[in-house]
Parts: sequence; C-alpha cells; structure tokens
Amino acid sequence: MGLLSILRKLKSAPDQEVRILLLGLDNAGKTTLLKQLASEDISHITPTQGFNIKSVQSQGFKLNVWDIGGQRKIRPYWRSYFENTDILIYVIDSADRKRFEETGQELTELLEEEKLSCVPVLIFANKQDLLTAAPASEIAEGLNLHTIRDRVWQIQSCSALTGEGIQDGMNWVCKNVNAKKK
Repeated sequence: MGLLSILRKLKSAPDQEVRILLLGLDNAGKTTLLKQLASEDISHITPTQGFNIKSVQSQGFKLNVWDIGGQRKIRPYWRSYFENTDILIYVIDSADRKRFEETGQELTELLEEEKLSCVPVLIFANKQDLLTAAPASEIAEGLNLHTIRDRVWQIQSCSALTGEGIQDGMNWVCKNVNAKKK
C-alpha cells in the first residue's frame, strides 16, 4: 500500500518546467536541433524569422525551448528573451571556421549579460557529421571556454542532422538545471 501511494504521488507530481534559450549564429542548426529533440521532420527547414517554441518532456522535466533566429538583424532582440532563463544552449556550426570569431564574440557577450549571470550553458558543437567540422576540443580552446568561472558549462559534439550527441547534451541539461546560483 505504501509503495503504491508513493508511486501515485510521483506520477501525479507535475514535471518541473525549465526555460531553455537556444541561441547561435544563423545557419548553426538551432531549428534542426529543436525539431530533432521534438522528433519532428527535419527535411524542410527554413531560416527562423523571429522564434519557435517547443515543449519537450525529458527525465521528469518539461523543457520549454525558445529557438531564436540568429541572423545579424535579429540578434539585438535576443536580450528580450533572457528573463527567467534556466539554461542557455548555444549552437555552433563546427564546419564554418570563417565564423568562429563572430560566434565567439556573440557567446562572450551573452556570458557577460547580467540577466544570464550564473545560467548554466551548454555549447553544442554541431555539424560533426561533416568532414570539415572542427572537434569540440578545438572549439573550446579557440573560444577560451576554460576561462568560464561563474557558471557550469559543457561543450558537446553533435549532429542535429543525424541526432548524434543531442541526447548526451540534454542529459547534461537535466542534471544541471538546478545548478543556477540564485
């Protein structure tokens, strides 16, 4: 009887809601990644003009993922979405080496934002299925990620196209969702 009531209580407990902000330069693979998370068709994806929101269930959490467009003209609006963010996921096109400096500057600016202070950050080194992709370790070094001291962070190799590495990253998200220092 006791075990049954505990199980009922667990089952009736609503999932903890988590607000995730999904950012990165245009064409990094944010929307593909989001659709892959939601088990949706990824064959027809167009640049995001504004934002997409999806809710995904994972490990007892209801992950509300806000995918914001990454075009240069949209980036100034990113700050409108910072409030109440629990996790920041930053997506990098690992094969677009010409934009590493630009993506590094954007990430640095995000990490300096007061409303995002202490928010755990997951960096997805996306497009690892391409032969020209830089390994996550090289990207981490190039972006000086080892100097991040005010929050927990992780860089995860992935391919939004094949789905490889995405679940590992989301497992990290679920483990670190409560790591945000109040």
